[in-house]
Parts: sequence; C-alpha cells; structure tokens
Amino acid sequence: MKKILLSAATIATMTTAATANTSSELATLKAQMAQMMKKIEKLEAQKAGKGVVEVAPIAKKGTLVKSKVPVLKFSGTHYLGFVSDKVGATDGSRINKFETRRNYLQVKGYFADNPKDYMRVTLDTHQDSTGDWKVRVKYAYLYLDNVLPYTGVEIGQAHRPWIDYEEHHGWFYRSISKTFIEGTPDLINSSDLGLNFKTKTDYFSSELGVFNGSGYHGIKDGDGLSGEWRLTGHILGTGKKHVHKHDTYADVSFFGQYGTNGIKNSDADGDYRWYGVHAVYNQEAFLLAAQYLKADKAKDSKKGDGWSVNGEFRPTEDISIFAKYDDFTLDNNTEKKRTIAGIGYKYNKNVEFIANYDKKEVDDKTTRDAIMLSAEVNW
Repeated sequence: MKKILLSAATIATMTTAATANTSSELATLKAQMAQMMKKIEKLEAQKAGKGVVEVAPIAKKGTLVKSKVPVLKFSGTHYLGFVSDKVGATDGSRINKFETRRNYLQVKGYFADNPKDYMRVTLDTHQDSTGDWKVRVKYAYLYLDNVLPYTGVEIGQAHRPWIDYEEHHGWFYRSISKTFIEGTPDLINSSDLGLNFKTKTDYFSSELGVFNGSGYHGIKDGDGLSGEWRLTGHILGTGKKHVHKHDTYADVSFFGQYGTNGIKNSDADGDYRWYGVHAVYNQEAFLLAAQYLKADKAKDSKKGDGWSVNGEFRPTEDISIFAKYDDFTLDNNTEKKRTIAGIGYKYNKNVEFIANYDKKEVDDKTTRDAIMLSAEVNW
C-alpha cells in the first residue's frame, strides 16, 4: 500500500511540478507532499498490528521496531572503575588505570503462545592480551517454561547451576570480584553450551545441567560431558521469588560438578569432580554467607579445598558496608587467600558507586594490593 501511495504521489507531484511557474506553487507542493507522507506513516502504523513493538517516541514522531514476537526487552549492565595497585610497579609506586570490566548488552524476545517462554542473547566485551576489544556471546539460550512440573529448561549457551545463584543471593558485588569458585580456585565460569533444568517451589529449588564442560570461552574437544547441579532448601519459603537486598531469606545449598572440563589444547582438560555447601541469611539490615568447597579431581593447580565467608551491613537504605575472605589450599600445600572490604552507595535505581580494598596472597606472598573505585550501571 505504501509503495502504491508513494508512486501515485510522485507521479502527481511530477505532473504538477511541470506546470508550476512560481516559487510559491513549489512551496505549496512541498507542503502537500509532507502532509501525504504523514498520512502514509500513520496508515503503516495502524496496519502493523501484532508483532510491532513501539519504542519510546522521539519528539512527536514514534519509532517502530518490528519483530515476530509481541514483546522485546532490552537491558544492559556495565562495570566501570579505577584501580591503583602497588604490586608490579618496579619503582615502588602504584600502577594506576581506569577500567571497564564488563559491558553486557542483552535482549529477550518473549513468545505469544506462552509469555514465560523466551529467547535470550547476551553480549559481553572482553579485552585480550594485546589490548584489542572483542565481543563474546555470554548467553544464547531458549527458555521453555513448565516442561516438567514447576520446572523450565534453558537450551543453548546457558547458565551453569551455581554462580548465577550466588551472585543473586550471597554475593552482590560481581562488579569488583567474581564469586569464590570462579575467583580463588578458578574451577569454572558462569555459562556453557548444554541444557539446564531449573525447578522452583516455595521451599526447594534446583538446577540440574549437562554441559560441554569447557565454558563459554573454551573450545570443546569432544571428550565427555559435564554434569552439574545445585540443590537449595529455602527455609523461609522464598524459593519462587527473585529476591533483593531488602527481602528476608535463609537458604542452604549443595552444589557441584562431575565430569570433564574438556578444553581443547589446554592443561585444564580432563576429569573434574568438585562439590560444595553454602548457607546464607539475609534481611534488610544485613547479610551473612559462608561456604566450603572441595575439588578432589582436577588439574594440580586447582585441586584442593577451602572456604569463604562474606558479610554486609546496611546502616541506611542506600549505604552498604561489606567484607569477604577466601582461603583455598591446594593438595600440593600452596595456599591462596583473598581479602576484600569496602562500602557501596546506591546513587539511584540504576547506579551504585563502590570503593573497596582488595588483597590477594599466594603462600603469604602478596600478589595484589589494590584500591578500587567502581560504578555499577544497570538499565
């Protein structure tokens, strides 16, 4: 319809323009053309119907995004910061640098048949050893709700069972530090290609997954798969909720991996078996969390056991004072420690500013002694 109208308008304009002898007549024609274009755009918007998502209007003119799903949800998360580290400087000074640690851009497309079913894609920036910035696919999975009673499934490059849970229940400061298992012993990362069945009830939730084992930035060598799990008891009945800092909850979890890491051409390739227990209690004023982790089958630089504890005190709604301590001892008696302490200020619902101290040690030798300033941005 739009093409027909445009063609007709063009022919009419050319015919009339051929007989126009004055500038006033040309000005009138331009005004008529502008009016006609507005009518065409209005007609197009009315005919678009289902499958068109209206985005925030620009000035007086709406912007339309066409999609085969009725709802599109865009979001982003950014970890921006400054670090001053005295380890590594040859002249006794500090190494000072600005950082953008993470830049996630995410889109979810929700389906019409079931509004809880969706496809998610999350992109993440990464700076390689040469300083070049690259983009990784962090998540790319199909989520289908209720494929089993109280259970949905992620298919594709999906969440692994443990890390996402801890980031949303026990450790809220991913912008300055990874969780214990991904940081100090460095056993796994947060996503991988596979299946993850997610069950939620009031007093029990779980994630049971089968994955390649190599993680989202490792190349699978085809040798074996990895079975991973999280089983959580929600003592106060909050298992179905997406909890926040102001909620009261108490959880106990058992989590682990049995299988292979399977990273091609890497000394990390091989059978992995580790497991842990975690407990957390949170209310509006404070949080307390602790965990124990044991890896009895892994590469030598990761095999061992250890523990981590972290706490948070919130004197006001916008201020949080927090601390975290990790201790992991390898089977060869190498001991890794990490101490974090800091304060966070919630500037608004989209931005939180954080100042903290971060110290890492290996066999009591300091490998990091840093002061960090950060901004976590969510939109």
